[in-house]
Amino acid sequence: MIKIKYWATLLMLVTITPLKAEVMDVTLHYVGPTEGGVWLGVQQGLNEANIQGEFLGQRYSLQVISEQELAQLDAGSVTALLLATGSEKILATAKTEKFAHVPVFNMVSDMDSLRSACLPNLLNISASNKMKQDAVAQMLAKYPDSKAHAHGWHKDFKKFAASQLNSRFTKTQGAIMDDDAWAGWAAVKLLSDTIARTQSMDGPVVLQYLKNDIAFDGQKGAGSTFRDSGQLRQLVLLIENNKIVAEAPLRGVKGGLDSLGLKHCKLESK
Repeated sequence: MIKIKYWATLLMLVTITPLKAEVMDVTLHYVGPTEGGVWLGVQQGLNEANIQGEFLGQRYSLQVISEQELAQLDAGSVTALLLATGSEKILATAKTEKFAHVPVFNMVSDMDSLRSACLPNLLNISASNKMKQDAVAQMLAKYPDSKAHAHGWHKDFKKFAASQLNSRFTKTQGAIMDDDAWAGWAAVKLLSDTIARTQSMDGPVVLQYLKNDIAFDGQKGAGSTFRDSGQLRQLVLLIENNKIVAEAPLRGVKGGLDSLGLKHCKLESK
């Protein structure tokens, strides 16, 4: 059943997207470690993007660049920046004028300051600190003795075809998918889904679609979208003794996914 869903999604993309005789070569620029969870997640995303791309006339590659090379990069040739660096570097990059209309993906930092900065080109994939704090608060309100802590992903998550993603990742990468690995995979999938639908690898076009039109199936429930703060809406898993005990937002909590984290972009008055 899970495999059927995966191929049905691919078939849908093929159906809505005209096949091209000419291959579209898409290069994604990455700054960060070349080992560990986020790196493996990005690699998994690339593998799956290229499987999809065989049907759609798209070929994806990753260009690993240093922070120094990032500063010298011609923004006109950039589809998206995938950053797995410290929060200060992520913020500085997103604020750089030449990247103002390029999607800048934060794949690892849960710092709330990256959300409250309200930068229109900064897309935060991981659940923020406040999202995780709100998830725990919801759990404690219902179960005061709970010792659960919050995570964005878990190896035993099964709903929404998550078990299939966990299996694919472990089989291909030889590791267990964690929060960072999921975020790396999700960032690339967001991009490949967007490019499949827009048939464009132009940074501003991709950013516009991501911010306004994407309804992302990240195996955490269909239809995830970005808030105006750049935070990807998503459920948060509550873990106790390495077992999933609940999903936030908990049933009965008002606001749904927007009960977790900064709900709206709060720009400081000038």
